[in-house]
This record gives sequence, C-alpha cells and structure tokens, in this order.
Amino acid sequence: MDTNVEIALEDLPKISSATSASCCFILSIIYVASLYIWRSEHERNHPSTVKKRFCSVSIVMLIAPIFVYTFSSKELLAHRSLFELLGLRWQGLLAAIVIPSLLTALLFLGPLSVQLYNGHLKLYSCLQYWILCFNNVLWLRNHVVAPLSEEFTFRACMMPLILQSFTPIKSVFITPLFFGVAHFHHISERLSTGLDLKTAVIVSCFQLTYTTLFGFYSAYLFAKTGHFIAPVLAHAICNHMGFPDFQEVFQQNTKKKIIFCSIYVFGLISWIVLLPVVTNPSWYGNTIFWRAI
Repeated sequence: MDTNVEIALEDLPKISSATSASCCFILSIIYVASLYIWRSEHERNHPSTVKKRFCSVSIVMLIAPIFVYTFSSKELLAHRSLFELLGLRWQGLLAAIVIPSLLTALLFLGPLSVQLYNGHLKLYSCLQYWILCFNNVLWLRNHVVAPLSEEFTFRACMMPLILQSFTPIKSVFITPLFFGVAHFHHISERLSTGLDLKTAVIVSCFQLTYTTLFGFYSAYLFAKTGHFIAPVLAHAICNHMGFPDFQEVFQQNTKKKIIFCSIYVFGLISWIVLLPVVTNPSWYGNTIFWRAI
C-alpha cells in the first residue's frame, strides 16, 4: 500500500449516494437501538443503565468500521489505510488536539468569562474536582463515552462514506442530519418520566436543532483536519459547557451586562472568522479530504 501518494477522495471512483446514505442510516439505527437492548426498570441516568449503555456503544464502535471497510471504494483502500480514513493517524495529531480545543473554547468565551467572574473557573485547577468527575458515571458518560462513541460512529465512520459520494461541503451538511435525528429518541424517555407530549416534543426539537448545528461544526472539523480527536474534544467541551445560560448575565448591572454581552459577541465573531483559517488542512497533514474544501 502506497500511503505516500497524495490521493484525495475526489480523484477516486465514487460510491453511490444510495449506498453511503443507507450505510449511515443503518449505523444510526444500530447506535440508537444499542441503547435500548437492555431490559431495565431504571431511567437513563441510573448508574446501572448508564454502564449497560457503555457496553452497548462499545460494541457499536467495533461494528461501525466494518461498514467503512466493506463499502468504501477499493481504489481508495488501496491508497489509504482504514485507520487513516477513520482519522486515526499520527501526522498532525498535536495540532488536532490543541487548535480545535482552543477554537471551541473561544466559541464559549462568554460563558467562560462569567465563570471567571463568579469564581467557578477555579474548580478546573483543583485536583479533587477532577477526581470527583472521573468517579462520576454521568460525568464519564457526558464527557468521555458519549463524545468518543458518537463521534466515532457519526463522524469517523460516516464521513468517509459520505465523502465518497458527495463533495466535502455537502458531506458536512448531510452527516449531521443523522446525528441530530438520532438524538430524537430522547422523546420516549422524556414521556416515560411523566413529561407531557407537547413539552417533550418541544424540548426534543430544541435538542435536535442544537445537536444538528454542533454536528455541522464537528463534521467540518473532521473533514478539514482529517483527525478523529478534533471533533471528540470539541464534543466534550460543548457537552461540558452546555447551551449558554444568559440568566446570570442579565442579572448583572448595566455596565457588567454590556461587558459580558460584548465578550459573548466577540467570542462568536472570532470563532466564525478563525474557523476556516485555523483548520487549514496542511496544518494537520490532511491530504485525503482537503482539496475540495
């Protein structure tokens, strides 16, 4: 296998859009179904339920690459290893760890400034805080297992397939749809907790919206960097920060409110401006997906 030849996906025979889309759809079904194969009287946040789901998604992570290997163009596999297609490679790894993480933190500059002001940011320098986190199964789910399993299935395994049927830009907008819809299954869990149908649908639609928006960002990071770790870290940071809570900002006096709002806007604008700049594929040694970006 000659991995030194710079072959981009656009230079190789395409697989049919029906094939790639069908594979992604099936992978989405498998991932969501794996969460419900266990019979349990406990709700989703119960430690026993969470641990069982850890096992389920781990199995899915073993199954998903089979789709990439089986349905990818043979010509592509002759020039690129499966690991490279999945974004598991050494070249540009340090940049893929540091730059997307800082970029994602910039997106949350507003909330981080609020945490700095109220003193919550000091927790991150406390060893005991991290010990408690790593002993909390829900924290592990939200910050480790979910980012790893979701990004591996919905980005590392779906993007290489979709990229063989569509241009990178189209792929960035297609794969997040599977990711967003896959989160819609939470509606049944909300109903089981006693939430009325209307509220459950509204909350789920809101979740569908922001998970899809994040999916665009995550897919873009994968396509531009060619690294699995980039969207994983972005996912973990976004899960940690959550959707911005503006309540504390609006409770401040006028001067502080203007300062915080300005930081929010500055962070968002800076993120938009820097996104295409700091994800230059050459910085990450990405010679697979970069030419059509």
